[in-house]
Amino acid sequence: MIDKKRSQGFYTYTFYSCIKIKNPSFLRQIIRKQANNLKIIGTIILTQEGINSTISSKSKNNLNMMISLLENQFGSIRFRESFSKKKPFKRLKVKVREEIVPSGTNILIKKDLKNYIDPENWNDFIEDESVLVIDVRNNYEVEVGTFINSISPETNTFKEFNNFIEKSKKNFKNKKLGIFCTGGIRCEKASALFKEKGIEDVYQLEGGILNYFKNNKNKDNFEGECFVFDDRVTVDKNLNPGGFFQCFACRRPLSKDDLSRPEYTEGISCHNCLNEKTDEDRERFADRHKQNLLKK
Repeated sequence: MIDKKRSQGFYTYTFYSCIKIKNPSFLRQIIRKQANNLKIIGTIILTQEGINSTISSKSKNNLNMMISLLENQFGSIRFRESFSKKKPFKRLKVKVREEIVPSGTNILIKKDLKNYIDPENWNDFIEDESVLVIDVRNNYEVEVGTFINSISPETNTFKEFNNFIEKSKKNFKNKKLGIFCTGGIRCEKASALFKEKGIEDVYQLEGGILNYFKNNKNKDNFEGECFVFDDRVTVDKNLNPGGFFQCFACRRPLSKDDLSRPEYTEGISCHNCLNEKTDEDRERFADRHKQNLLKK
């Protein structure tokens, strides 16, 4: 039976797999062709450490076919599903990178780590007084929403996270660490960074915030919404598109109140990036915004 309420929207699958890829550049061409044939949009990142992806389509069947094709390359894939009436991506991007999550280090993900906490057990785990809860995401994501009493590393990019560990490791003595991110992949990298520093008692929320939203009925420990890296900007606790907008100059999330600030000019600047960009940048953004309006 067709779900009429969902017939005019987009299904989105978010997933990653930590597996050694010998020739990601060669594989990129194959995957791009397969995804284009299935009218898939989204972002697929290939590295020697594995694959990280969010893909979307009007057809759930096409997404399932894409997952099957990827499983032929990577083995079983566990994905998180959401639905939106809004188109999450403009097009398909298949990228090859050095690291699955850029960390500014030579440390690779440790595939032998089995340090997962199921989303159904996460609330009990983080309420334990012996546990320090760390949000491994960036400042602008933490500001949108996070778990109550969690520690923010106050990073602008994940490349700063290793420095956070070095500066803070004395605070981790005799503590269990509970770490979380959007979909789990940054926690895989963060776990490897912790292990490299000799910090072993680290546990990660399996599947990240998105998996928690999907599988935990009691979401009271989370305040706000979750930033996602697509045109939905944020999702609420029911995985529906949230109430934030996006600055198309710096890609950071904006609240409705932020749109009324004097620094905000649609498509060109916001209070976050006004002093980060040059006049030349803003001229370029203005031209791009004009072209986007003409396309509409």
